[in-house]
Amino acid sequence: MEDDNKKSEQPQGFTYGDEPRNDSFSETRKETEPYTFGPFGGPSRPYGEEPARQEAPGVVEISTPAAKEYRPFTVSGGTVKSDWGAKPPRRTSFLAVFASFLAGVVVVGSLMFVADRQNWFSGELFGNAPQAVNTTAKPVNSPVGNSEDVVRPNNIAKIFEQASPAVVKIETFAKARQGTTWEDEFFRQFFGDNYRSNRSDEGQGDLQESGMGSGFLFDSTGYILTNQHVIDGADEIKVAVEGRDEPYTAKLLGTSPELDLAVLKIEGSDFPTLKLGDSSSMNMGDWVVAIGNPVGFEHTITVGVLSSNEREITIQDNNGGTRKYQHLLQTDASINPGNSGGPLLNLNGEVIGINTAVSTQAQGIGFAIPTSTITEVLENLKTNTKIPQKPVPFIGATLMTINEEIAQQLGIDKDTKGSFVREVIFNSPSYRGDLRQYDVITGMDGTAYKNNEELIAAIQKKEVGDKVTLDVLRGDKKIEIVVEIGDRNEFNVQQ
Repeated sequence: MEDDNKKSEQPQGFTYGDEPRNDSFSETRKETEPYTFGPFGGPSRPYGEEPARQEAPGVVEISTPAAKEYRPFTVSGGTVKSDWGAKPPRRTSFLAVFASFLAGVVVVGSLMFVADRQNWFSGELFGNAPQAVNTTAKPVNSPVGNSEDVVRPNNIAKIFEQASPAVVKIETFAKARQGTTWEDEFFRQFFGDNYRSNRSDEGQGDLQESGMGSGFLFDSTGYILTNQHVIDGADEIKVAVEGRDEPYTAKLLGTSPELDLAVLKIEGSDFPTLKLGDSSSMNMGDWVVAIGNPVGFEHTITVGVLSSNEREITIQDNNGGTRKYQHLLQTDASINPGNSGGPLLNLNGEVIGINTAVSTQAQGIGFAIPTSTITEVLENLKTNTKIPQKPVPFIGATLMTINEEIAQQLGIDKDTKGSFVREVIFNSPSYRGDLRQYDVITGMDGTAYKNNEELIAAIQKKEVGDKVTLDVLRGDKKIEIVVEIGDRNEFNVQQ
């Protein structure tokens, strides 16, 4: 029963390979069978015709009917000859097939390599011949080609290996201050003897660490570039060079507070150096590398792109003044406190900027002073000669935003908005115009300014020699004071 069921379940036109074979060809093929044996199954016979039998012991013979005339079939008008009965074609050896395969791989691979190098499948081969450039219109949907690594350049490790030895760690030390200053005395008038300054009153004359930053050697005899704010107010500067056992005591040669640049000198020779590159050749989106000592982690490397150039920012410095930076490079390479003064490099390992500032209100927005600015003043800094400076509008008063507590001590309305005059520089425009300490400036030229940042920004937009009218609150009196805008460079102070 099992065998019968197997046979009944077989799909029509197919047989199982292990089915027993019948010893005779006596069965006539059914018309429903769609397949026939090939030419090697025996002589041809008409469909459905039984072969003649001759009985012999143990032998089955098949008689063949009279041969019929067959016409050769035609294809597209040509006669096709039959090859039945001819010798089978000679088989190709495995080694020959394998050798052909290898030869094909080599040929195709070679063609692909050459096509990639010679750029066969772009440009003029496809009719994209160069055309005249229309300088008045912006390109639309221009194709972007990139045959380099599309993720990140593969030479970052090499850049770090070659540049890192020239990057130095700078530590500054200052003597602790003792006693009170005019500022302490001033605030004691308002807040009484319980007022305490943030300045240390202990250890007069003892050097204490005051700051840390980065720099780099640009001359093998020991010349170092860094930011002026890194070494500002230092009584002693120590420089740690990679591979040297002890830090060097550096000499400050020249500084430029306006450009925030400084050059140091350490004694020695054959120091590793970095080459100054051309920042003007950089394009937005180009890869850049920053090396420095962020928050004390020495020789840290970060990678990003040039986000923009020609940026302008204003920063309030440690002395209560403001610094206005121009022509800065913006990058998303991570920059943190301690990176200041360190190099920003291109993919050739050349310095294209000095890392200077970072936005505290965002992530991944850092700024660097470009080498186009540095190279103009580098010799002046090395020789400590005066750098020609552009006039900086200035009135000669130290200002701070008034608050409710100060307003109460002055006896004025606690909601008063404006700038409190902490100090007036001797013989400055404010001094000559009779602006006094403890005055409150509420506006200028009829426009109200609610804090010192707004007022300073408005002053810096004026030209040296312009006359402005300050709206001043002195005690319970409102007065106007005329001040002629001066040049801050002549007084060597901040705004």
